[in-house]
Amino acid sequence: MGGRNQTYVVEFILLGLSENPKVQILLFCIFLVIYFLSVFGNLLIIILIHIDSRLHTPMYFFLKNLSFADLCFSTSIVPQMLVHFLSKKKTISFIGCSIQIVVFLLAGCTECALLAVMSYDRYVAVCKPLHYSTIMTQRLCFQLAVVSWISGALACSVDSAFTLYIPYRGQNVINHYFCEPPALLKLASADTHNVEMALFLVGVIMLLGPLSLILVSYGNIISTVIRMQSKERRLKVFSTCGSHLIVVVFYYGSGIFAYMRPNSKTMSEKDKVVSVFYSVMTSMLNPIIYSLRNKDVKGALRKLVGRL
Repeated sequence: MGGRNQTYVVEFILLGLSENPKVQILLFCIFLVIYFLSVFGNLLIIILIHIDSRLHTPMYFFLKNLSFADLCFSTSIVPQMLVHFLSKKKTISFIGCSIQIVVFLLAGCTECALLAVMSYDRYVAVCKPLHYSTIMTQRLCFQLAVVSWISGALACSVDSAFTLYIPYRGQNVINHYFCEPPALLKLASADTHNVEMALFLVGVIMLLGPLSLILVSYGNIISTVIRMQSKERRLKVFSTCGSHLIVVVFYYGSGIFAYMRPNSKTMSEKDKVVSVFYSVMTSMLNPIIYSLRNKDVKGALRKLVGRL
């Protein structure tokens, strides 16, 4: 970054979540457990869906993509956090920061699209059950997954290009625990108004766009469920769809708070705590909320353990 002009920043210092050594040790233990559960849970979901033919359905196909995105999400952030909790030098190179931003944005934006696709899948399953197999074909599922990743890549390209293109000189202390565009922009040595507007517009497209589709899908689902005669079927639908809505509330709620409001000049402690929800917690909660309490997944797990 600083080949011709040495005033350009070549590394950043991350302040993290706390400067207290004892608190950092506690946080290390907490986030180590969270990361282990996240990696174990998402890898387990991917393996079970791959090897068990009973899970070769559209819902689990999208869930496998979601689990892979979660793995990329958490792995781009948490390992570096863990190292910084135990080290005095909490630095990250400009290249390392750039890579972290790209992976974080790619996985995060793709997850936004996948959650919308999964809500559409549930809408078809509940509202058009007789036509489900003809609508949610293998080809359509593959196309929807590809579109999700492509849209994530396009949004990532715009956000990362705008964020990393502007110059960073002098100031290199980021009041955050990872390289995230809103936190990084506070150190820019140029006017960031256009960049902030670009991030806001991408946020509108990648957060409010999918969220609107999710709300429409669940509005139709709730309307259909209310008219169902079978109480048992109503409970089953609410259980399945409720899991998805919990993830949506956590993920979109914290994401909208971070990216859909005016960019203040300082990164507050509240901002950092909120970012923990969408950058760390959802990757751990998704396998638990979606699948590990699901009887089909439990059956696949028992089958896998029986083979070992």
